[in-house]
Amino acid sequence: QVQLVESGGGLVQPGGSLTLSCAASGSRFSFNTMGWYRQAPANERELVAAITRGGSTNYADSVKGRFTISRDNAKNTVYLQMNSLKPEDTAVYYCDAYPNRAYWGQGTQVTVSS
Repeated sequence: QVQLVESGGGLVQPGGSLTLSCAASGSRFSFNTMGWYRQAPANERELVAAITRGGSTNYADSVKGRFTISRDNAKNTVYLQMNSLKPEDTAVYYCDAYPNRAYWGQGTQVTVSS
């Protein structure tokens, strides 16, 4: 069974930085696309960033220039480096991986507050 293990969430002051990690395992298919979604209370889940196995990336306009997504194909791990964090970034962040279909992690809370 495919499993996604997320880590790195926490409480950060505005302007601070945080890095999320997600290790995927359990699929005989390659994890062609991996990424991060987030969901704030009363909000719809939205795409934050995604990356293909070849390294192509996509970012939400709200995080472009502040967040950087990367991956280690040998470890099937995707990272999200978040800089210049804002209170609006507060949400539960979910790792997403797509081998034969989409799989989701359990989510990790990111809170940006003074």
